[in-house]
Order: sequence, then structure tokens, then C-alpha cells
Amino acid sequence: MLARRVINFVNIAHLIDHMFMLIFPTAVLVMQADFGRSYGELLALSIGGFIAFGAGSIPSGWLGDKWSRRHMLGVFFFGMGFAAILAGLTTSIWTLALALTLIGLFASIYHPVGTAMLTAHAESRSSEKLGRELGTNGVWGNVGVACAALVTGAIAQFFGWRAAFIVPGLISICFGIAYLLMVPEHASPPRRGKPQVKVPRSIAIRAFAVLAVVGVSGGVVFNAATIALPKLFSERMSDLIATPVGVSLLVFAVYLAGALAQLIIGRLVDRYTLKQIFVVVSFLQAPCLLLAGFIGSWWLVLPCLGVMFAVFGQVTINDTMVARYTSDEWRARAFSLRYLLSFGASATAVPLIALIYERGGGFDTLFGVLAALGFSIFLSALVFPGGSPTEAPRDDEASATPQVARA
Repeated sequence: MLARRVINFVNIAHLIDHMFMLIFPTAVLVMQADFGRSYGELLALSIGGFIAFGAGSIPSGWLGDKWSRRHMLGVFFFGMGFAAILAGLTTSIWTLALALTLIGLFASIYHPVGTAMLTAHAESRSSEKLGRELGTNGVWGNVGVACAALVTGAIAQFFGWRAAFIVPGLISICFGIAYLLMVPEHASPPRRGKPQVKVPRSIAIRAFAVLAVVGVSGGVVFNAATIALPKLFSERMSDLIATPVGVSLLVFAVYLAGALAQLIIGRLVDRYTLKQIFVVVSFLQAPCLLLAGFIGSWWLVLPCLGVMFAVFGQVTINDTMVARYTSDEWRARAFSLRYLLSFGASATAVPLIALIYERGGGFDTLFGVLAALGFSIFLSALVFPGGSPTEAPRDDEASATPQVARA
């Protein structure tokens, strides 16, 4: 079935998107000798990539709606592949910074375009399974986050850091070829018609205001936590884990466990109101972040599991908000605005980590700042509108049912 095939490629693209964005934070642990720079100095080279990751979502969403979502996802597969290969072949910090920026630019295509394709095809199968499909898609993205640590650590240790970029790059290009061959050009036209929901203006404004706050705070927390975790484990658990592969395996396990959150949340949003789930998930963030900043040894794993469960689960909640409050015609652009806020704010995570770490603040200070942001997310959840929007008739039912349901 075409819808299922498109969803499968969208899921693979989500894995590639998050994996490639986090190859460098793991590879940088073994790159310092080649470039003669400190951890903080090298990590700062990725700032351009994270800025492009957020800023590029606006033109990507616009092109997806106006040109072709199918073509844009093809550009994503090939662009990510060639940019990663360039990063692996670089010989200077300036070309490395350029390659990382290109990775971020091409990575910006996925979320506004891929998520819009996912929701459109999921709804064409069953609107009641939208949350489940979003949750499953989130797991693929989180597996990409986990694989970034595991695959990069393993390849870098045995074949060098350059191969850690080049091998995934070649794989992305292969998936791009398969995608263009197996997904026809007409696979993802935007569906025209009425919005999926009709809600009072005041409620919609409050919902998107909360989404804006959560997008900014959550973007910083998500990016900072996922980037810092390999270094945090290598420092706090150095007596237990002595190799890059050992650190990567532990980070992989924590990320993978956190990925279950999106699978669970994806099923819950089809059964309960977003506010009920939102409040519970956001409540976990601040205390777990505080504990992660001060605990060492194997006990560190427990709060980190809580952090990953909360930040990954929040992504599914945010995507469901956009999917339920916008029509398919505007959805890619709506997602692009959502991710511009989230990923634009997340770009500050890199200089935040570098600044605090280089000045001797340590991870206790860093995670204290992240805990404050996590608490702001919880406060936002408390003022999020209760209940759930009522679905309007589908386009093919509009002629038979002229009344529009109201929230």
C-alpha cells in the first residue's frame, strides 16, 4: 500500500535526521588530537548547523507545500548524504564547520515536510491512529539519536572519525535512490479542504502560545541534554566505562529506553486529552534534570532515563498539537514555524554547553539551568486548554454533513 510505503520512508528519514545531527557530538571526543583544539572549541563549530536546522525549516515547509513534499524528501536524503561525506573528508576546521552547517540545512527539511507527509498519509488510513503513527515515528527519530552515539562511537574507535561520517552518508544516498524509485511523484500532494478542527479563537491562541513557550524551552533542553550526555557519562562514570564504545553503548541504551516514551505517548494521545498527558510528562523534567547534574556512578543512569523519557515524550505531544489544529494544506508551514522556534532555540544549547564547560561551571551548573527551563514547561502545561478539539467532517463527508462541529 502506497500510504504505508511513504510512512516507512518518512520513518527512516526521521532516524537519519536525528542521527546525523548528533554524529559530531560523539565523534568530537576522538577528534581533538587531529585538530589540536579543546572539546569546547570543537563543539562550537556545530553552532552553524544547529542554527540552519531551525532557520531552514521555514523555506523547507514553504517549498514542501508549494512545490512538492515528495521531491523535498528526496533532496533531504541526497543532501544529508553528501554533506556527511564532506564532513568526513574535511582537513580544516573551516571546512568542517561548513559541512556541519550543510548537514543542519538539509536536516531542516525533514520535520516540516516529513511530519506533514506522515500526518496526511496516517489520516488517509485512519484518523484514530494519528497519535500512534506520530509515536511510532518518534521512536524512529529517537533510535536515530541512540544510533548516533552507538554507531559513531564504534566506527570512530575501530575505523576513525572520518568513517563515522562517510559510511552513514553513503547509506543515506542509497535510501534516497530507493525512495525516488519506490515512491511516485503523486504520492504526497497537499490535501485541500477545511481544517481538521474548528475551535474558538481564544482557545487556539492560548494553545499556540503554550506551544511557542514549550518549543523554545523544550528545544534548548532536548538539544543540550542529548549533546551533553556522552561527555557527562565519560566524566562521571570514567571508572566504570573506559572506552568510546562503552560510553556509546550506555548512551544508546538510555536513548533507546527514552524512545519508548514516544510510543507510549502516541497511544495515550488517542485516548486522553493532551493536557492530561502534557502535565504528567512535563512534571518529570525539572527534578530529573537537577538530579542528573549532581549524581555520579551508576546512579546517574536513573535520572537520565527520566530526562529522556520526558523530553522525547514532549516531542510527540507538540507534534500532535500542530496536527490537530491545522489543515493539511497549511500543515507543512505550521510545522515549519513550530520547528523554527524549537530548533532555533536549540541552537543556543551548543554555546551554552561550551561556555559553561570551558569556564569551569561543570555539568551541575548546566543541568541546573536546564531544570529551570523544564519547570517553565510544566507551568505552561498547567495553562494549556483542557479537553480536546472536536474533529470536523472530512472533505469527502462535507457535502453530506454541512454542519461544522465545534469544540
